[in-house]
Amino acid sequence: MEMRSRTTASLEIREFAQRLVAYEAAGDVPGGADLPAEVRVAEKLRHPLSRLAGVNGFRMLLVRALMLAKEQVVSLSPVQVKPDGSLEGFSDLGNRTEAAGAGVTLIAELLGLLAAFVGEAFTRSLVLDVWPDFPAFDTEPWRKSES
Repeated sequence: MEMRSRTTASLEIREFAQRLVAYEAAGDVPGGADLPAEVRVAEKLRHPLSRLAGVNGFRMLLVRALMLAKEQVVSLSPVQVKPDGSLEGFSDLGNRTEAAGAGVTLIAELLGLLAAFVGEAFTRSLVLDVWPDFPAFDTEPWRKSES
C-alpha cells in the first residue's frame, strides 16, 4: 500500500476510524449483507449526513474524502461514489487486508472532513447516534495533523 502525505485526518482520527471499522466488522450483519465493514460504516453515516446536508452535500463530502484517500492509497482507484452517495468498487480491490486498510483511510478522511466542517463534538455525537454502544471516546480532542 503506497502512502503519500496529503491528508485531512489526524493520527487520532485515523486510529478512531480504525476502531470504528473494527467495531462494525465485529457487529451483527443483517442477513445477506456481504458489504465490507468500511462500506457499511460509510452507509450508516450516509443517512444522517444526507438528512443534515442533503444527498448532494453528503455525496460531495464523500467524493472529497475519496479523492484524498486515493492520493494516499493508489489501490482505491476502482472505488467510486454513486449519485445517491453510496460507494461502489470495493469488491474490485482484491486482497481483503489491503482493502481494509484502504477503507480505513477513506473513513478517516471522511471523519476528518466532517470534523473540520462541523466540529469534533458534533462528529462524535453523530457517531454515537449511529453506534450507541460504541466504546467511550478518549477524552483528548482530535488534533489536526501537522502535515
